[in-house]
Amino acid sequence: MRRRLNARITGVGMYVPDEILDNKFFEKILETNDEWIRTRTGIQERRRLNSGATSDLATAAAKDLMEKHDVNPEDLDAIIVATVTPDMFFPATACLVQDKIGAKKAWGYDLSAACSGFLFGLQSGAALIESGNFKKVMVIGADKMSAIVDYSDRNTAILFGDGASAVLLEPTEDESLGLQDSILRTDGSGKDFLFMKGGGSLNPPTHETIDQNMHVLFQDGKAVFKVAVKGMADVSYELMQKNNLNADDIAYLVPHQANLRIIDATAERMGVTRDKVMINIDKYGNTTAATIPLCLTEYYRAGKLKKGDKLILAAFGAGFTWGASYLVWSLD
Repeated sequence: MRRRLNARITGVGMYVPDEILDNKFFEKILETNDEWIRTRTGIQERRRLNSGATSDLATAAAKDLMEKHDVNPEDLDAIIVATVTPDMFFPATACLVQDKIGAKKAWGYDLSAACSGFLFGLQSGAALIESGNFKKVMVIGADKMSAIVDYSDRNTAILFGDGASAVLLEPTEDESLGLQDSILRTDGSGKDFLFMKGGGSLNPPTHETIDQNMHVLFQDGKAVFKVAVKGMADVSYELMQKNNLNADDIAYLVPHQANLRIIDATAERMGVTRDKVMINIDKYGNTTAATIPLCLTEYYRAGKLKKGDKLILAAFGAGFTWGASYLVWSLD
């Protein structure tokens, strides 16, 4: 009988564009100010990619991973790209990344779950590894949110940034390492609170849809905040209870970087102190599917993660989609 395989992270990579949009930038174009943005969101800066597309962000993150961890692209079996800003409807952004990095033997696909995209992609990639049929699966969270943000809308323009981050999944027979468990949820009744109406089969591009500004992100901030606070906090606590974990067991909460107040509420529900919460929202804002792997990459490279650390990853996004994953770190 074949032993059970766990999917463990064996490599990380990231890329953020050079251009920085600080809060002073928005003071010049919107009725807002630095203090208001910082106190309500925790954001001080975000990045913007002026030339290029999501596949360029994802490709740069993949190359960073392969360079840092000496990975041959031809050894990759599959590529999953979590994004809501694909270069185009088809081919999939994963196909474009596969070609750009020279992963000639890999197949792949895109996954759309908004800010929960990385968690959904991580679970999907882990299932491929656990099947025993695939040895190296790259999961990338990448979004060029500047492509769909309305910079005249102060409720959303200040929140989002561009970026990408990647992880490499490989099998291990050590069941104490890698992805241990996940609770993932979807509630389509949340469709009216966070969406982009234009561009799909419901509202294909026309002069009318453009005139009605239907090709940019819309968010009912108060409604989303209310359910996001409860959703992220509750599912994280539920996952801890399910796996008999207490706050002392957790090395880090790795939350989606949407709003510092949502992050704090999740940590409080889990009984986790702020020093055990990964935070980089101040530097990058909300990069949607990229936020969680960006945190993992930065904290690992800063020497703040060690093998055996128990992590709770948590996210909430459009759909509504939300969830939490229990991961034991496996990189030295």
